[in-house]
Formats: sequence, structure tokens, C-alpha cells
Amino acid sequence: MEPTSREVPVPAARPTLLDGAMATELQRHGRPMRSPLWSSEALGDAAGRALVRDVHERYLAAGADVVTANTLRCNRRTLDRAGLDDTAARRLVEVAVRLAVAARDTTRPAAWVAGSIGPAEDCYRPELVPPDAQIRAEARWLAEQLVGNGVDLLLVETVNTAREAMAALAEARATGVPVWVSLVCGPGARLLSGEPLAPAAARLAGAGATAVLVNCTGPAETGAALAALASALAGTGTPFGGYPNVEDRSEIAPNTAVDRYVAPHTGPAEFGALVADWADRFGLSIAGGCCGTTPAHVGAMAARFAGTGAWLSGR
Repeated sequence: MEPTSREVPVPAARPTLLDGAMATELQRHGRPMRSPLWSSEALGDAAGRALVRDVHERYLAAGADVVTANTLRCNRRTLDRAGLDDTAARRLVEVAVRLAVAARDTTRPAAWVAGSIGPAEDCYRPELVPPDAQIRAEARWLAEQLVGNGVDLLLVETVNTAREAMAALAEARATGVPVWVSLVCGPGARLLSGEPLAPAAARLAGAGATAVLVNCTGPAETGAALAALASALAGTGTPFGGYPNVEDRSEIAPNTAVDRYVAPHTGPAEFGALVADWADRFGLSIAGGCCGTTPAHVGAMAARFAGTGAWLSGR
């Protein structure tokens, strides 16, 4: 089923497969994750850029239908803190998108490239969410850069409050490309802010989100969140899905960044089976992996759906 006029179609077959983690893959290959740039630091040197492109290519070769440009931490406040002027900031976004597009064109030309728009301040601390005017200005700048450099869709992701999700969505939609919004949840199908997921998802769908997802959430919590999304979005035609965090953080304080690779607690085969179960139980439209997942995890998902076409195909 071919999308027209940049509209994402209603699910018709298997879930569309997102790629997996970028930051933890970079860590797994020896790259540091340091504030303020985190994974975007790898865009600043030739070896890092080569590795970013290689990660994109390996996810696409494993079966990803969507590859996400490495721009989660390319909002202006982050780049300002890193000392980048306007020209350098724009250049960093351009480089990130160029690497994803080149990987797609070389490895899987029918795939889509998503531009990542992360939270303005912090993925896991709702109390740090800035005022709406700041969220909107920063989301507007990054969305315009991403679309201007050729992404096919915008992915507002790892957002922990409904307020930030709604503000970023409004600015992303103004670009005219599809916008997927993904929220971070804790137990009980609630955002990290404590807000229930179901009404937040319904609001996002009503405000024009092309798809609503949950990400960087543990597998058990993701399952509960998918059940809530299936209920909240029933009858709306809005695609939904999830891409969980599978790092084994049992010896790490909650929501704590560490500058080292953390092995996954869920291996590829188990992950593929988990996603297949979610597809059967909830009819999810989109599935992928967040922190801790690797190309092998994406390959395991793809193997579970071999022989069936994704509902998002081509551009």
C-alpha cells in the first residue's frame, strides 16, 4: 500500500519496523555519551560519522522500514550549551540527516527517514519541562531544519509530559510532513509525569498526530501502555505502537545516565517473540527498539513477520 501526499496509511499487514537504539550502539562500539551532546557528539568527527552511518545501514539491512536520523539531542538549547553558533548548529542537523538518507539510499531505498525531535530538556525529568513558548520555538527550529534537509516524517520522541508532546506536535505539524509522537511511560500506563496515557494519546490523535507510540519504557510497562493505546485509539484510525528500552539497569539508579555500554536483559530472539505477541494481542502498527537494542533485535522482529508486507511502504 503506497502512501500518497505524505499521508501514512492505516495498517494493512505486519507492523512497520522502526530501527533500534543509536546511542547504546555507539557506546557498544566504544563511543562516549557525554553531556550536552550525547549521541550527537559522534557527528563531529569523521570516525563518528562513519560509525553513525554504519549503524543506520545495519538496521536497514536487518529489516527496518524506518531509520531515524541521529538528532535526538540536536535542539538549540543543547547545541547552544555545546558552544555551536547558528551555522554550526544547522550543519550538525544537516550532517545527521545526510548520513541517514545516504544509508537508506544505499541499503534500502524504499525505507523512510525520520527526523528525531527529543524533549527540550530531559527525557526522564518532567519537572524540567520548560514553558510552552520555549518548547514551541525549539521544536519549530529543529522541525524546519529536519524537513529542509529531506526527512520523510518527524518523530517527536521520549517526551514525558502531555504538555510538551502537544506543544511540539503543533510546531512539527506545521511543516506538512507526517508526525509521530512517542511518550515515555512508567508503571500503570502513565507518563513519567504521572498523567494517564490513554487521555494523552486521545488528545494527541485529535490534534493531528499521525501515530502515537511509547518508547524508552521497559517491556512490561510497554505492554501495559500498548493495551491503553489500543483502547484509547480504537475507532480513530490512528496507528500506534512502541519501541521499548531493554537495557539491564538493575544495578543502576533509575533515570541515571551512565557513560558506558549497558548490556540488554532481553536478547534478540526473546525480543522478536515479544513484539510478535504484542502484534497479535494489540494489533500494533509500529514496532522497534530503544536503548539496548541492536540490529540483531531488529532482525529478530523482521524474521517474525517474514513474507508479509509492512503497512508503511515506499515513499
